[in-house]
Order: sequence, then structure tokens, then C-alpha cells
Amino acid sequence: MRFVIILFLVLILASLGSALVYLVKDKGSSTRTVKALTLRVGLSIALFLFLMAGYYFGFLQVRS
Repeated sequence: MRFVIILFLVLILASLGSALVYLVKDKGSSTRTVKALTLRVGLSIALFLFLMAGYYFGFLQVRS
């Protein structure tokens, strides 16, 4: 489970970085920045749902 969570976080950061590169490189003339940020939001929502499902089904446990 840790591997999947870390993978999602790396993909989210990579998408954010690519959006920054597209923003600087294209100077706002293309839609690649918007697509990269949309992908980032989608990955963030998927990670949130994955964490909620993992907790619900008992795959993830809260340490106290």
C-alpha cells in the first residue's frame, strides 16, 4: 500500500512540474498547462478515494 501511495504522490508532483514547464515554455498560448493541472487534480481525487477505500476495507490502519 505504501508503494501505491508514494507512486501517486510522485505522479502528482510530476504533473505539477510539467504544468510549470508548459506554462513557462508556451507562455499561455496552448492548453497543455490546463491538461497537466487537470491530470493532477484527477490523480489527487483518485488518491483520496483510494485512501478512503483502503481505510474502509481495513487495508490501511491509523496508528495512535
